[in-house]
Amino acid sequence: MPRSRTLGSITVTALSDGEGPFFQPRGEAFPDATEAHWQAADRLDPGAVTDDDRWWLRFRAFAVRAGDGPVTLVDAGIGPADSLAASWAPVPGRLPAELAAAGIDPADVRTVVLTHLHTDHVGWAGPLFPNADHLLQRAEVDALELFHPELPARLLTPLRAAGRLRVVDGDTSLAPGVRLLHTPGHTPGHQSVLVEADDERVLITGDLLVHAIQLVDPELAYAHEED
Repeated sequence: MPRSRTLGSITVTALSDGEGPFFQPRGEAFPDATEAHWQAADRLDPGAVTDDDRWWLRFRAFAVRAGDGPVTLVDAGIGPADSLAASWAPVPGRLPAELAAAGIDPADVRTVVLTHLHTDHVGWAGPLFPNADHLLQRAEVDALELFHPELPARLLTPLRAAGRLRVVDGDTSLAPGVRLLHTPGHTPGHQSVLVEADDERVLITGDLLVHAIQLVDPELAYAHEED
């Protein structure tokens, strides 16, 4: 059963689309990390390392909903068997089953926030959510051809044709207590979602934070940043 947290009338539900090892040794992903860094990170998040010292990834999306209102989905996972992430991620993902387990009909999703356009975050975007606008930062769209020339035809063109692509500039209010924040760094148009209610906050960070080692030392460079 997916795990949820409630802030006032807003429920944030964590949804798993799959899990598996990273495609390269974790020391190559963070080339400046020391053994002391890794030991501290593994204490913070022991589930992110395997017995043979590989980085274990959990591919997540998050559903944000006030009462019985429309759903905002943050990220769209690794996707089906033929998704763009198929070359390295454990497809097919299980997001449709996770939504069902959480009592969420994909037709009730009215907004899909894509934190950025890496393939493990956009897999189920589009047809699974026929009533949803898909939100991207303009800076992310502008950088797309440079970093991911395969994505426009597979993702953006169909969304535009269906009238389901919404491009925003900077911070944007999505609903009472739910705000979109432009958080560049991982990619030029990376965005996060801040949920606030009753003096509580939840920040859904996408890949602004990818590993606990970045909490140990925020200055460590990650090899897969594009900004």
